[in-house]
Amino acid sequence: MLDEVKNHSKQSINEAFDYTKQKWDKGHNVPDFKVGDLVLGSTLNFNNIKGPKKLKDSYVGPFVIVALHGTNAVQGELSGELENKHPTFPVSLIKPYHPADQELFPLRNPTSLTVPPVQQN
Repeated sequence: MLDEVKNHSKQSINEAFDYTKQKWDKGHNVPDFKVGDLVLGSTLNFNNIKGPKKLKDSYVGPFVIVALHGTNAVQGELSGELENKHPTFPVSLIKPYHPADQELFPLRNPTSLTVPPVQQN
């Protein structure tokens, strides 16, 4: 009797684990950032940017990825007024940078980027 209860509980736990894993895998995308990619960093935790919070830019950048720290963090090459910030961001706070198409947005000034040299390890 006790063995039946034990086996049933193990089976229920395994079924719950498989169900949860299936739901997680369905909505989870593994980030595919590489060294040298251009990304935008979220200003969610930047408390020293002046002005009202709702008028702040949501993302700043673009930055060049200098190093990958596992699959959950990237190190960017910060420049300008953000040089004093810590250069490592979790992947949840960055997104890929896509330059504006000049045919679709002719009045938008193109961003001038100076990409620093990146060392490949």
